Amino acid sequence: MNNRLSDLPRNLLIWYRANAREMPWRITTQERELGHRPDPYRVWLSEIMLQQTTVKHAIPYFQKFMESWPTIGDLALATDDEIMSAWAGLGYYARARNLLKTARAIDLLGYFPEQPSELRKFPGIGEYTSKAIASIAFEKPYVAVDTNVERVFSRILALNQEWKEAKRIIRETSAQLIPTDLPSEFSQALMDLGANICTPKQPKCSLCPIRIFCSAQKNDDMESYPRKPIKALRPKRYGAVFVLIDGDHVFLERRDQSGLLGGMLGFPCTEWSTNMNSHPSKQMYTLAKANWQYLSDVQHVFTHFSLTLAVYTGKLLGVRPSGIWVSFENVSGLPTLFKKVLNVVSPCLR
Repeated sequence: MNNRLSDLPRNLLIWYRANAREMPWRITTQERELGHRPDPYRVWLSEIMLQQTTVKHAIPYFQKFMESWPTIGDLALATDDEIMSAWAGLGYYARARNLLKTARAIDLLGYFPEQPSELRKFPGIGEYTSKAIASIAFEKPYVAVDTNVERVFSRILALNQEWKEAKRIIRETSAQLIPTDLPSEFSQALMDLGANICTPKQPKCSLCPIRIFCSAQKNDDMESYPRKPIKALRPKRYGAVFVLIDGDHVFLERRDQSGLLGGMLGFPCTEWSTNMNSHPSKQMYTLAKANWQYLSDVQHVFTHFSLTLAVYTGKLLGVRPSGIWVSFENVSGLPTLFKKVLNVVSPCLR
């Protein structure tokens, strides 16, 4: 390790103690000094929610989960439908299914594992999440290297290497800097610094407690780091979605457990394909006899592709098909994609 970085943890922790973000799953420095420790259940739940989700968006979901399932034992007793409904809007629904599997497994085990190697045995817990839990909840000497931490160290070290090699250097350097008595605060301080100060655009270098260590700042070249490979353009897919109306009720279906939005409630859809000119008439008329009409398109972005759905609505003209019928006022638990569809269709339901 470069000797000039040896004072970095001290500077960073002084700043953190005065500027730490308040989050419902964290404990304060003062609480820690009094002997309190974070609840590993709350730390784990927050880390799963924060995968691909912002802190601001995750907090109300976290609070809702805590109200409904205050302990991991409570969560283990929840049904799949309850969890999927409570998760609706957070996206990446495999996380919710794995959350429940892991809650049941840990509850059966009788204790919350502390080491990353143990934690990675459970569904949905990978290298980053296992180290975050071990560090934050159990004071183990690990740094959870997320995009914020990568950005901080790529700027400090002005890393110009190929990105895979740069990430290796970041992991090694951050691990060497861990203060053995405060690994939890060190990990969270790095996260907060990247989120609030060392931001992707227009970083607040004048407020940075470790700017004296930063090579990129000295060269006034902060925004060119990290130097990641250029991402390929996100592919586009197309499909159609059908909203069948009978009075003040709409027809919903439970999606297959596998695949995107698996196990969630939603409106019937065609397959999502790369063919933007496919016509959905066959599936539309097979669903039910109705006065089908096209309303508009809905756009949604997933991790690996963007989706355009043509929204069709129809008022039922014959016998109701068997399935899930819900009054418009009571529709809940829909993922964001189908909430967008419902917003398009809602004028037809009033």
